[in-house]
Amino acid sequence: MLLDDELPGLSYLKLLCEQIPQLEIVKAFNDPQLFLDELPQLNFDLCILDIEMPGISGIQLAGMLKGKQVIFTTAYKEFATDAFDLDAVDYIIKPIKPERLKHAVTKAIQLANRPAPERHSIHLNTSKGNTQLYTDQLVYVRTSEIDSRDKVAVLSNGEQLQLKNISFGKLITLLPPTGFCQVNKKELIAMESVLYFSSDQITTNIYLHSEKPLVITLGESYRNAFMEKVGQ
Repeated sequence: MLLDDELPGLSYLKLLCEQIPQLEIVKAFNDPQLFLDELPQLNFDLCILDIEMPGISGIQLAGMLKGKQVIFTTAYKEFATDAFDLDAVDYIIKPIKPERLKHAVTKAIQLANRPAPERHSIHLNTSKGNTQLYTDQLVYVRTSEIDSRDKVAVLSNGEQLQLKNISFGKLITLLPPTGFCQVNKKELIAMESVLYFSSDQITTNIYLHSEKPLVITLGESYRNAFMEKVGQ
């Protein structure tokens, strides 16, 4: 998948990618919002995208591409730290050189061929019955508005599960300790969902039937634990 808001740059990138036999171009976009609109229907493994774009940056967009490899292209070196914080495969400074792009693609292929790590799963009682949930699918949990004893779990694909009669305390004991954090009395998030944060607020890469990302209050009693998990 290719994304660059400047058509000449996009055309050049497409031309270079067509010369790499291991790549098959699924689609090329010059509008990040159009890419987001079509994202649920797109099937791809690797996204090569610009960082500086109108409306939404490549850094923000990459945070939403769960399970996809990302190679950034940009004219600005100062974004490198943010790029690698997202576990980007590579970061290429424009103008893109063919050999540099081939090197990045080779790196992506090598990473894709590594043995998959063992996935952690938990068993939960839901409104639909018992389920085995892989914890890398879980991005957000909130208290049910219907019954506070229940919780609503949001998965990375947008699906929501009603968890029956379980406390946050119990849920935390089941989840990988470094991967999740309760941030207030009614909400728990996966640390990978954190986009930005301040002392009292967290902006996530989660979109719940809205064009704007989910923003969560960071409760005072939960602040220290959260800051420890983000290395602050």
